[in-house]
Amino acid sequence: LADYLTRARGVRADPERIVVCSGFAHALRLLFAGTRGVGGGVLRGPFAVESYGLGFHRDILAGSGVRTVPLGLDERGARVEELSERPRVRGVLLTPAHQFPTGGPLHPERRAAVVDWARAGGGVVLEDDYDGEFRYDREPVGAVQGLDPEHVVYLGSVSKSLSPAVRLGWMVLPERLVDGVLAAKGEREAWASALDQLTLAEFIAAGQYDRHVRRMRQAYRRRRDRLVDALAERAPHITATGIAAGLHAVLRLPPGTEASAVKAASWQGIALDGLAAFRHPEATMPPPAGLVVGYATPTEHAYGAALEALLRALPPGEGEAEGGVG
Repeated sequence: LADYLTRARGVRADPERIVVCSGFAHALRLLFAGTRGVGGGVLRGPFAVESYGLGFHRDILAGSGVRTVPLGLDERGARVEELSERPRVRGVLLTPAHQFPTGGPLHPERRAAVVDWARAGGGVVLEDDYDGEFRYDREPVGAVQGLDPEHVVYLGSVSKSLSPAVRLGWMVLPERLVDGVLAAKGEREAWASALDQLTLAEFIAAGQYDRHVRRMRQAYRRRRDRLVDALAERAPHITATGIAAGLHAVLRLPPGTEASAVKAASWQGIALDGLAAFRHPEATMPPPAGLVVGYATPTEHAYGAALEALLRALPPGEGEAEGGVG
């Protein structure tokens, strides 16, 4: 892992700093809950999070007694300058390579700014690099952790690159946090299978993991291109954003149509969410309308039918009859 993360993601990773876990959620529990229950973790709150993100991540922090504070988002990513307005916040959880769910990387100036903030106040940045290997239109964005390994916790897993069924993830930790996380994990491994770890180690060492990621990057790019081409031909009033990387796109919708589009997709047999499902309950930024479409989910033989069903669920453009697309 140390060799791979250094080479592929620009992480400054000594093996002694890496703690293997069963995935991102397990990593959060080790960091915040630890062995002493609520409020007894290696990290304490309050913690800032992006105003749009996965609700169950916020729930894990809340269950550990950590209050989360939303940061605004714009075309340059999380508005990390807002951290200076929140003096009690001890850290921030970010998806800097590809913000989930809105898409787009954290701007280089903001990457540097959030590290400066952590250095100045003794804070910590949690970097969720959930799909950093999958970038299509330009060179991959390196990890923020490479800017300051002592103030950034790098978090990754194989849930996107291999399968969420393979329960393996990792933390690359600042030196001061290693002992506390190992103590929280315990002497006997209860979560991450040793056999799975050995298999992944061989997969990486033999070069098979790199080849697999390259192959899947090409496959997912073709799926993304099919989605974008279908929208351009059949629903040109709908714009797909966040498509330079990752395994999902956000389809920007006319105001007021998100809830009806989610319901229409369900009628077509498609399970997807609107942006509202990811909004922090305390967020103040105006809510955009959009659908979060995971184009990697359908099997290859079902992708064409899923795409057709999605097109039928989209709201019509101005002047089109209801149900006119598809």
